[in-house]
Amino acid sequence: MEVILKKDVENLGFKDDVVSVKNGYGRNFLIPQGMAVMATPSAKKVLAENLRQRAHRDAKVLEDAKKVGAALENMNIKITAKTADGTKLFGSITSANVAAAIVAQGQEVESKFIKLDGNSVKRIGKYTAHVRLHRNLIVDLPFEVVAEAVASKAKAEVKPEPKVVETETSTEENAGE
Repeated sequence: MEVILKKDVENLGFKDDVVSVKNGYGRNFLIPQGMAVMATPSAKKVLAENLRQRAHRDAKVLEDAKKVGAALENMNIKITAKTADGTKLFGSITSANVAAAIVAQGQEVESKFIKLDGNSVKRIGKYTAHVRLHRNLIVDLPFEVVAEAVASKAKAEVKPEPKVVETETSTEENAGE
């Protein structure tokens, strides 16, 4: 069965793609969820006309995505994390952490467009994230996970200042005067 996708579907295709799927998947999931429509000859003609009109806009969007991709490739991203023995992390680094590091350097990328090998990083070292900026453009973004500096020395050097506590006389004592 051929269907026209109305939304991006993970591991199947992008919006406005004509894809071939099994009958049950199309009838029981994609079409009822509003993710696809049947690819009838008339629907294919309407799709072809819409794609032809949208081609100019897509060229500009792709050009903007290439600019963002060039900016991402020039970034030097280091993510600090707490470690157990110097190499193994407490917890893990996910695509959300990488997205937050990118935003901190001035670019907007949603975490759902970032893919990590193995879905998470659990050790310090250098890794690569794959960022999908456009349906035709995927940028490989290198980043490094480093151990968080131990702050115990900094805490030992800082001496607490003595606190000055001012006490106020209560209203009962003032009333007796």
